[in-house]
Amino acid sequence: MKKYKDIVLHGNEACALGALAAGMRFFAGYPITPSTEIAEFLSVELPKIGGTFIQMEDEISSMGAIIGASLAGVKSMTATSGPGFSLMQENLGFASMAEIPCVLVNVMRGGPSTGMPTRPSQGDVMQSRWGTHGPHPIIVLSPQSVLECYTLTIHAFNLAEKYRSPVIMLMDGLVGHMWENVQLPEKIEVIDRPEPSVPPDWYNPYDDLPGGEIVPLVPFGDGYRYHVTGMVHDKSGFPTLVHEEVEQCLDKLIYKIKNNLHDIIRIEEYMLEDADICIVAHGSVARSAREAVNIARSEGLKVGLLRPITLWPFPRFHLENISKRVKLFVVPEMNYGQVYGEVLKSCPKRAVRVTRVDGELITPAQIMEKIEGTAL
Repeated sequence: MKKYKDIVLHGNEACALGALAAGMRFFAGYPITPSTEIAEFLSVELPKIGGTFIQMEDEISSMGAIIGASLAGVKSMTATSGPGFSLMQENLGFASMAEIPCVLVNVMRGGPSTGMPTRPSQGDVMQSRWGTHGPHPIIVLSPQSVLECYTLTIHAFNLAEKYRSPVIMLMDGLVGHMWENVQLPEKIEVIDRPEPSVPPDWYNPYDDLPGGEIVPLVPFGDGYRYHVTGMVHDKSGFPTLVHEEVEQCLDKLIYKIKNNLHDIIRIEEYMLEDADICIVAHGSVARSAREAVNIARSEGLKVGLLRPITLWPFPRFHLENISKRVKLFVVPEMNYGQVYGEVLKSCPKRAVRVTRVDGELITPAQIMEKIEGTAL
């Protein structure tokens, strides 16, 4: 495989490179715009290093295939867009319930349905959190640059292995199709699946250990016999309706994420120290928001930016802290206000939104128009 250290890279290719750097060796997917370059790149590069690339018949089977590969001990990933993401939801819920590490990349496009295949959107923020049924958390990351397509994909695999959970890379089509000159880091942290600390006869893959420690998932074929199901299960993995075991199963799903928010949630703050107005933006829109902050500051307006890098779990506590200092939140996004709704739930302060759903990026001028037209 070629060495990529200082080079002009495409966002989707950077995502694929990040997956390879993280140790991903199994990809199953169905090509769909604007995510297709991820599959195209991996179909060439993955076999060169002994990995497996499979073009599946659809997105349902793609998600099922990476779950199976992960159960066999291989770091696995799929990538999709729009309606393909919808088709993956049931198996995404299965991976959450069965606590199977894997990474799902969704390069968002305009919707609903087949929508606008070649135009970007941020319309899947809520679907990434609530697309499946039942009470379970999910980890969702949102890159804003080609470099972050690389680094956050590595981070996604690390979180997946650390917390035995599917992790979603939620990229908008602008980020996925962006070309930038990047310097890929020489040193990266890669978390691999730990070995079990108990013999096969003592192994319970869903045990609730003291201190919230997560039981390592032993690959099938390694001599550890256990059951995997999407049903609510006991500590051995077999279905149960015993109410104490049901509560233990579901509580563990919730609290393995909730008790580690400090480790999982990443944000970026820009000029927020003395700000009266806080812009909340993610993905490509955060780049426009950053420029809007620069314009506002040049005009003497105290404006700053909060960028949620981890979209889910939502950085509610950070917003609550910032709300003690600012007078107004401005939320630009390429949908009708999905993050805006979360800001309203998190903060008692005023919030206004800037929305755009025509497949074009929100500009700094649009954000400034809202700021200048809203009295503090």
